[in-house]
Amino acid sequence: MPWPLSRRGVRRPLPRTPIGIWGAAVLGILKIAYKLLVNDRGKFIALLVGITFSVFLMIQMTSMFSGMMKKASATVTNTGAKVWILDRAVTNVAASIPMPDYVLDAARSMKGVKYAVPLYSGVGLAKLQDGTYQAVTVIGLDDTSLFGRPELIAGKIEDIYGENGFVVVKDEEYVKLHNPAMGSEFEINDHRGVIVGIAKVPASGLFGIPTLYTTYSRAVQTIPSMRFTVSYVLVEPVDAQSIPAIKAGIAKLGYEALTEAEFVDKITNWYMFRTGMGMNLLLMTAISFVVGLSISGQTFYSFTLENLDKFGALKAIGAKGHELVWMILFQAGLTSLAGYGLGIGLCAGLIALARLRLPDYASIITYRNLELALGMVLVIAAISSLVAVRRVLRIEPFEIFRG
Repeated sequence: MPWPLSRRGVRRPLPRTPIGIWGAAVLGILKIAYKLLVNDRGKFIALLVGITFSVFLMIQMTSMFSGMMKKASATVTNTGAKVWILDRAVTNVAASIPMPDYVLDAARSMKGVKYAVPLYSGVGLAKLQDGTYQAVTVIGLDDTSLFGRPELIAGKIEDIYGENGFVVVKDEEYVKLHNPAMGSEFEINDHRGVIVGIAKVPASGLFGIPTLYTTYSRAVQTIPSMRFTVSYVLVEPVDAQSIPAIKAGIAKLGYEALTEAEFVDKITNWYMFRTGMGMNLLLMTAISFVVGLSISGQTFYSFTLENLDKFGALKAIGAKGHELVWMILFQAGLTSLAGYGLGIGLCAGLIALARLRLPDYASIITYRNLELALGMVLVIAAISSLVAVRRVLRIEPFEIFRG
């Protein structure tokens, strides 16, 4: 915008508003804080290393747990059923407890159920063509609908009805079956099997076991089982409003009905609180937090002590207390966010390198992991800056000049 003309035709600047003056003052204060921070390279690098290492450990531990939980819930997410009916004693999808057939019949007769199908899940021992043995997970799909079938990348799903037809999942564990091609034969519990399809799924299993799909009736005949054979009942409700009534009806039978998200949460909670995995995760995350807090807090406090004369000089020339607080908060926040980004990048690079050597490496960075690490980094920055703020606010300018 051009300057206004005076009566004599001379351009004069617009009057500066209080907001503009305040913004310029804040910008100047932050520039001074930035120069104070980066000029002491030793302390600045030490702060970055401490926070980066802390973030790296926190992200690494939580990403490993997230990856393992994704694999532990692979069957649930790959199937895509909205409601699962299971025995109340089931703790994870691999430890299924067979249910009697009347549970399936009762589910099909309930109001609000569009359809309900059985699902078989078991473990068999496959004998490969070279005579070696390999444990496999066998998923038996409903013979009529094949509900929960995976996406095929080779073959036709109708061929699963053929004699001894099996579909193999091509994931990280696929090589353990010697990369079977279409038409490859094997034995499973002394029964002949033929690969009629190759599929892909969103997530592979946790325990490093290859997965085979077949029909429910063939799975029951192939895998030795107890008197009951229904591992789970998959329910498709008419609408979301029908789910509470379905849960109540199944509860009267003595069993449990869970949505996909609830089943995944149940599996995660079991691994978190009922196994040593959760305690190890909590311990390592707490150690990472303490390490980052101790290193950054001590280094930042030492940095503040070394620059007390500069803060005192700023106070002597008119800098207010809140402006000095903004300087310290800016320094702590800038260092913390820089270390946060470096820690995430280091962790992501390590995961990428690990997967080059170990394709089934169970580690995945999620938004929840990033939010947790960011929250802990902000706590580290807040505590570190609080210690420095208290020391700076107590300083008197005459003490600096008298020294």
